[in-house]
Amino acid sequence: MPLGKLQQQIVQQLEKQGRITHEKVEELSSRPEEIAGDELDRILLENYSVTATQLFVAKALAYHLAPFFASKFRVGPATYERLPQEFCQENVCLPIGYNGDILLLAVANPFDLSIPQKVADITGKRVVRLLAREKDIREKFATEKAKPAGFDDVVGAIGKEYGAIGDESAEVDVTEDSAPIVQLANRIIEDAYYAGTSDIHVEPWEKEIVVRYRIDGVCHEKLRLPHRVGPALVARLKIMCNLDIAERRLPQDGRIVFKQFTKKGIDIDLRVSTAPLNYGEGVVMRILDKQKSTLPLPALGFSEENLAKYRECIRQPYGMILHCGPTGSGKSMTLYSALGEINAPDIVIRTAEDPIEYTLAGINQMQMHRQIGLTFASALRAYLRQDPDIILVGEIRDKETANIAVEAALTGHLLISTLHTNDAPSTIARLTDMGIEPFMISSSLLCVCAQRLMRRVCKQCKVQHTPEGREKEILERALGWSGPIFKANPKGCPKCGNSGYKGRLGIHELMVSNNELIEGINKGLEAAELKKIAMRGGMKTLHQDSLLKVKEGLTTLEESLATVPPDMT
Repeated sequence: MPLGKLQQQIVQQLEKQGRITHEKVEELSSRPEEIAGDELDRILLENYSVTATQLFVAKALAYHLAPFFASKFRVGPATYERLPQEFCQENVCLPIGYNGDILLLAVANPFDLSIPQKVADITGKRVVRLLAREKDIREKFATEKAKPAGFDDVVGAIGKEYGAIGDESAEVDVTEDSAPIVQLANRIIEDAYYAGTSDIHVEPWEKEIVVRYRIDGVCHEKLRLPHRVGPALVARLKIMCNLDIAERRLPQDGRIVFKQFTKKGIDIDLRVSTAPLNYGEGVVMRILDKQKSTLPLPALGFSEENLAKYRECIRQPYGMILHCGPTGSGKSMTLYSALGEINAPDIVIRTAEDPIEYTLAGINQMQMHRQIGLTFASALRAYLRQDPDIILVGEIRDKETANIAVEAALTGHLLISTLHTNDAPSTIARLTDMGIEPFMISSSLLCVCAQRLMRRVCKQCKVQHTPEGREKEILERALGWSGPIFKANPKGCPKCGNSGYKGRLGIHELMVSNNELIEGINKGLEAAELKKIAMRGGMKTLHQDSLLKVKEGLTTLEESLATVPPDMT
């Protein structure tokens, strides 16, 4: 036969896709001379009207790999974070994304199995290969690494047009549709995205406008602008999320779909909140990266003990699971990860959210609109008539929502929601304050998970040391342990931006219902007493869990104490 086994598979794939007929396949197979090397490619492209793209897809499927069009991939600051660019150039491969412990790797040579093994050894992740054209991958190395453009040009244009900081003498009308203002708004969002920012703060001070970024939970000042620029910048941001620019006396909430305003391929949404402050309107924008997927539960920082207990709770047929903690403590990500783990074709999941932060496949999600009366309570009431198995309510804010949530948990639904309290036991007091009867709470509650986010100590430059004095006393009291721990390097390294910390991880206080706890809730015991009961039942407090992370070398004692105060009980 003139066609080799792989060549035969490529031709068969083209036939399956309807690119060539069966007669043409027979014609190729019956050729008297052997078709060697790239000759088949030339014949298919020149004589059989097969396009280069069709041939590439057929080859990928013949090699049992997914085709990947690297020419459309945008190289970003994080592309070569875990895999050096030099290695990628040498081996003609490209890391194109991460999902938990999986790395997606575009390769040009599907037969060299040593490359994915090397990548797995370097990154510690499981490698899934995709096939890309060699020229497309090489073009990415020639392309300059994506990076923020900086602010020098746009700030220079603003200073030239509107005057310097503190100079309010110039009679200049600053408008939201002027080119420098439009460019400034876009540049702030782009720069924040590239810097790994979670929230952007635009704050009016007495003589200037200050822009700050929150990165890994800590705010950093980024930019100072003339005060007269403030109203125009805020108005521009309001226009981007369809808010009323004439209303400056009341807070407003909106959402920016940023890909409508940029050509840089940044697919993010921003949750926007404006507020009237003493020197003008301030804006806070939470970045919701739609290209990031939810993390699996084991990647969220749960200890093995807590993870096993939590997984058992989310697989119960009915009851109420509550997550508590301040804004930005990782509650939403944990909820999404839990839903992702239990989502299955035979389960109906409904969510009521404000806003919808991540879109989950196979789950029905509803966006709240308080202006037209679509609240958590009305959504929950509607869902009870829609035959769901699991209901997620973004937040329990009032007595009405709390009542319906408890009712849903008592009538055969698994209800998951969030609440703003400091720790797990005080959640009971919060619900009773809302007017929920203690026996209703104890009958419906499966578990309460209080959580916070702590900064991870940088793996590259962390410094080992032996705790002494007060440090040793804290560790011995909480864990009965006084071995070596790590602290942040004060000088840092390029990997962590010279801060000593890189990334964040969750700490959890998981209070699971048991008979003694049910009895205590029914008796109306105070939060401190409920906490003692829960700890007897095996609950680790936030403080204890944070110190476990210190013991494991994931964070520092300073970060632990800065995030959660020591237990007083």
